[in-house]
Amino acid sequence: MATERYFNIAGPCIPGEHYMLPALDRLPGVWRLVDRKQYFVMHAPRQTGKTTALKALVREINAKGEKVALYCTLETLQNATDPGVASRTIADLILENYVTDVCGGTCAKLSDEDASSSVTDPALAVRAVLRLLCRLAGKPVVVFFDEADCLSGNVLILFLRQLRDGFVNRDVVPFPTSIALVGMLDVRDYKAQIRPDGESLGQISPFNIITKDLLLRNFTEEEVGALYAQHTEETGQRFVPDVVKTVMDWTDGQPWLVNAIVRECVEEIHDFRYGDLITADDVEIAKETIIRRRDTHVDSLMERLREPRVRRLVEPVIFGGERTLSRDSEDWRFVTDLGLLKENESRELVPANRMYAEIIGRYLTRDVQDDMAKSVLETPWATPDGLDMVGLMAAFQSFWRENNGADRYVHDYNEATPHLVLMAFLQRVTNGEGRITREMALGSGRLDLCVEFRGHKYAIEVKTKKNFAGEKSYGQLAAYLDHLGLAEGWMPIFDADSDKPWADRIYSRDVDFAGKLIHVVGL
Repeated sequence: MATERYFNIAGPCIPGEHYMLPALDRLPGVWRLVDRKQYFVMHAPRQTGKTTALKALVREINAKGEKVALYCTLETLQNATDPGVASRTIADLILENYVTDVCGGTCAKLSDEDASSSVTDPALAVRAVLRLLCRLAGKPVVVFFDEADCLSGNVLILFLRQLRDGFVNRDVVPFPTSIALVGMLDVRDYKAQIRPDGESLGQISPFNIITKDLLLRNFTEEEVGALYAQHTEETGQRFVPDVVKTVMDWTDGQPWLVNAIVRECVEEIHDFRYGDLITADDVEIAKETIIRRRDTHVDSLMERLREPRVRRLVEPVIFGGERTLSRDSEDWRFVTDLGLLKENESRELVPANRMYAEIIGRYLTRDVQDDMAKSVLETPWATPDGLDMVGLMAAFQSFWRENNGADRYVHDYNEATPHLVLMAFLQRVTNGEGRITREMALGSGRLDLCVEFRGHKYAIEVKTKKNFAGEKSYGQLAAYLDHLGLAEGWMPIFDADSDKPWADRIYSRDVDFAGKLIHVVGL
């Protein structure tokens, strides 16, 4: 009996082993580039299916028989600093992959003399071995370099210059008709990786041979439904209609998250009981488990939050600060290439999906949560009807004052400290029985929180004294309340003036605005 397929969360998907979608459907235009003999870049965040798409493309090209396609990963060159050694290593990798994947393990046409002579000069090893393979193949050659963004500085310069030299002379000496550089970075970021090393590229740029930059997109809602339907077809296990919508709401179609959530539902929550119905509540449980478990995908992404170039943009996103960096800046492109943040309809940065927003808030406040007093954990504000928000906010005012603003809790993210500490406080209160939805956006001037507890919702719009604008701010919260269908909400306003007496900073007042009751909480 054939082994049943499963939802994969480790490495590329393999036909026959994993549930998977046609990878090339998410790369419109790639066939045209290959057929037109173009050199191009393909980029996407980690674990979105780049390698799966590449391997599928290689299989399809080779199956047609008109061209020879070769896959080569440069992952082992991550820390390479010697251009000549790296060039020779890449040449060896190309030869090894050609013999293994194209020739089936042996290549009668390739003699030891050919192999050794092709890489005599390390500085020209990549160009030489690609010319050799074109001669051996006897037909057009296409090469896909995966993890190409592992190369940087002079190593990257030498590699690209060899590709350019082969490209511009391929009408005289055979060279791959199409080459793709694949990784997390777009063309501009490759250029940025070169600049710090200080070597001039001269007037002839190796990038002017690249004609296109393809982005591998996330799954659509229809594609997630089709992916899950494969499981239903093979096992009979059904999903309630709102499962796919709930998954999309949390993941925005990020492929690893889409697979991780359903895998948790199938294998852990229901323990392979295919007669069980998978519900939206299962999705909520699975999402929470993945966040708390901090799988490698989540952990590696969150570790990036400590990098200065990431913090420079994530911090203002948390508290709604104004944009200070250009959309064309290297930092802006880097955080979007990582897949951590994305541009919204207004072209401002927001978390790439709701799960990442949740994870960012929890990751940056884990020390706060661990250090909070036991009285916070006992949640005395929980009532049969929900939360005593008046008592809870008063307790946070006391906590904030007693800890002198709690600055010691959040390292590096100084401007976002009030917002992060409040989120940590609320997280401790709601753990196990509720959840917090965070809405963050660069330039919004606020952080919107929706606390859900025992069937009730509580809207909180966090402000600083600096970005509080009276009626305009009240109007923002009123609009948020309308969106949630609520009649009242809370507006904590943090005052950064440490010279001001606490007696002037700690206050509470109620404001009626546009038919809504707004509880203003001074901090």
